[in-house]
Amino acid sequence: MSAAPSLIAQQIKPTSSGYAPANGIQVYYEVYGEGKPVILLHGAYYTIEMNWGELIPELAKTRKVIALELQGHGHTPYSDRKLSRSTLASDVEKVMDYLKIDSADVMGYSFGGQIAYQFALQSPQRLKNLVIISAVYKSEGWLPEVNAVFKKMKPELFANSPLQTAYDAVAPDKTKWNKFLEQMIASAGEPFDLGDDNIAKITAPVLIISGDNDGMDKIELAKTYKLLGGGVSADMQAMPKARLAVIPNQSHVSLMRQTKIIFSYVDDFLQ
Repeated sequence: MSAAPSLIAQQIKPTSSGYAPANGIQVYYEVYGEGKPVILLHGAYYTIEMNWGELIPELAKTRKVIALELQGHGHTPYSDRKLSRSTLASDVEKVMDYLKIDSADVMGYSFGGQIAYQFALQSPQRLKNLVIISAVYKSEGWLPEVNAVFKKMKPELFANSPLQTAYDAVAPDKTKWNKFLEQMIASAGEPFDLGDDNIAKITAPVLIISGDNDGMDKIELAKTYKLLGGGVSADMQAMPKARLAVIPNQSHVSLMRQTKIIFSYVDDFLQ
C-alpha cells in the first residue's frame, strides 16, 4: 500500500470546499460539478487528489461530486477520537446533512470501500447506489498474506513515501503524521467483520470492481457477490441489481489508475 501512485494533478478545481462538523471533528470536503450527487471515499492514507484526481473530472461532467477526506487524512485534522468504521460512516452522513443532501450514490476504494459498506448498513435511507472498489467487508475477504502484512506494518515503512508527500502538502499539522500512522496501523491490524447477514440485507444496487490480483480473496469475493443477489443464471431469471467487474492484470494500487475502465463501468451503473 505504501507503493502508492505519484500525485496526480487534478484537471479541474472544486466549485466549493470546506469543513463540515461531524461527531466532534471537522471533515474536509470538495464539491465538483452539477447533477445527481455521488460521494467519494478514498483509500487508507490517501488524499482526495491522490485517489480520485483522474476520475473526478470525468464524473463531474454529469454529476455533483462530493469527495471527503476521512479522519486524519489530508486536510482533515488528526483526532484522538477512536477510529471506527461506524463513526466514519456517521461522519459521511453528517457531511451530507451539512451540504443538505438527502441521499446520494456512494463510491469507496479500499478502506473507503469498507466505510461505504458500513454506510449502506447504518444509513440505508440515505443511499441510492453503492460502488465498491477493491474493498472487503471483513478481514477474511483479503488473502492471508495481506492480513499478515497489516499485522506487521510500522510507521517507518511510510517514511518519505508518496503518501507522506501528499500528507505534508495539505495536512493542517504535519507533526501529526506519525500519530496518524499509528492510529491507522492499529486499526488495520484488528480483525473486523460487518456480517454476512447484514451484507445480504443491502437493498441498494451494488457494483463491485476488483483487480484480478488486488489482494482480495476471489472465493470470498464470489460469496460476497452471491450475498448481494448476484451469481445467478440470468438466462433463467431476472438480472440481479448487483454487478461484479474483475479487471485483468491489476494490483490493488494499479487498479485505481485504470480511469477509463473504472469510469465506463461506473457511468453505466449509475445511469
